[in-house]
Amino acid sequence: MRYTEIPAAQLQKIKTLGQLKAAGYEPRSVKEELRANLIQKLSSGQEVFPGIYGYEETVIPDLQRAILSRHHINLLGLRGQAKTRIARLLVQLLDEYIPVVASSELNDDPLQPLSRFAKDQVAQHGDDTAISWLHRDERYTEKLATPDVSVADLIGDADPIKAATLKLPYSDERVIHFGLIPRAHRGIFVINELPDLQARIQVSLFNILQEGDIQIRGFKIRLPLDIQFVFTANPEDYTNRGSIVTPLKDRIDSQIITHYPKTLEIGKRITKQEARITTAQNERVQGHELIHDLVEQIAFEARESEYVDAKSGVSARLTISAFENVISAAERRALVNGEAKTHVRVADFLAAVPAVTGKVELVYEGEQEGAGGVAYRLMGKALRTQFLNYFPDPDKFKKQKDKNPYNKVTAWFSDGHTLDLLNDASDDEYKAALNAVPDLSEIVTHFQPKAKDEAEHLFFMEFCLHGLAEYSLISRNRLAAGLQFKDLLSSMFSGGGFNLEEEDEDEEDDNR
Repeated sequence: MRYTEIPAAQLQKIKTLGQLKAAGYEPRSVKEELRANLIQKLSSGQEVFPGIYGYEETVIPDLQRAILSRHHINLLGLRGQAKTRIARLLVQLLDEYIPVVASSELNDDPLQPLSRFAKDQVAQHGDDTAISWLHRDERYTEKLATPDVSVADLIGDADPIKAATLKLPYSDERVIHFGLIPRAHRGIFVINELPDLQARIQVSLFNILQEGDIQIRGFKIRLPLDIQFVFTANPEDYTNRGSIVTPLKDRIDSQIITHYPKTLEIGKRITKQEARITTAQNERVQGHELIHDLVEQIAFEARESEYVDAKSGVSARLTISAFENVISAAERRALVNGEAKTHVRVADFLAAVPAVTGKVELVYEGEQEGAGGVAYRLMGKALRTQFLNYFPDPDKFKKQKDKNPYNKVTAWFSDGHTLDLLNDASDDEYKAALNAVPDLSEIVTHFQPKAKDEAEHLFFMEFCLHGLAEYSLISRNRLAAGLQFKDLLSSMFSGGGFNLEEEDEDEEDDNR
């Protein structure tokens, strides 16, 4: 029986090298370990990378092939594509525990000791050499590549303090202070944003990847390290800040291309999983699936926008942060009004601008528009796109005005009426304001008859107004404390903006 098949409780009883040999322990490399455990999971139909969505037919099969091939891996993709998360999940493919020489700093295998300390322990104590058990969570090391990372940080260097304390000459290998990579022996080592690592530091990785050994300041030392390397890189880094030197790219066996969610449903699934919504928020705020659609639609619109730098990408963190802000906006309103429960509103969606402005890199035209203006424009496009999934296309009735279902609503605004929807309006005030618009409730009843309750019905009434504003049938202006809907022509003649973007520009001009 292999030691890996022995229950963890019994493993802890094995305390010496002799007991380990008696248990039938056979050393194997970390890549063989990953490969064997992946084979076991695939054969038994287990999920290998839980919580990773949208990669089932692309990235995950490529990753599994790389592991079966015992390859070092580079995950190449734009920001927010779960590269680091995938790397961290590889830990679950390691054995739960492995034996190490007790107190060894390089996680030495008792049958294949690597460090001077471990070799001395085995030579001195033989089968009585003390061993300990290392959990797989302790076999993962991650380093963010930054320009200030040195060879000493990654590989190691001579330690003058150690030399003085132990009274050893600098020629003695015991004065070496090992860096992160040697200390990751028999584990997984991840370097995030590899192109940001200086070229001369990248060169120091050549021998480790190819030969599995290290060189430190001319010491005649060879450490055949056993490490699974995983790198992550953003293709934009190749031209913006740095690049991966060609010989290093040649030594990385598999380069796997990641991507953003290809469908709205996948994006929503990721956002729902990652958004940090507390139990108290879930109890206080009643949501709607349309809000999830709107939030996710922002990212899809941003990735196609002429104002956003496509090479930089639009991270999934945008939708996660935006959704958290939407829920918090509704929660704040309920707290202000002393309401135990509330329903999310479309205005809460528009309140998530701060979660969008910092998540997109703008091109020149976008900078001229302003971060806030671009955010509102993206939200407006999301509203316009989703509107057609719930209500008829207003453009189709331009030549059939007698059949236009929105006639009474637009006529009411044309008669000079306005509707103010304030951010902190109570549920009763919100209801009264929407019900003041004639035929609006009937439109929702006709096109969304399955609205489950009054709160959802009111939500669709507000959504309808936003949709009509996006199709320029009525005007929507920003107020200091909310939004105002009114007739489009009167808004234009009175000098007021008729959409969120232009109103935002006016405010920025006033501030300047």
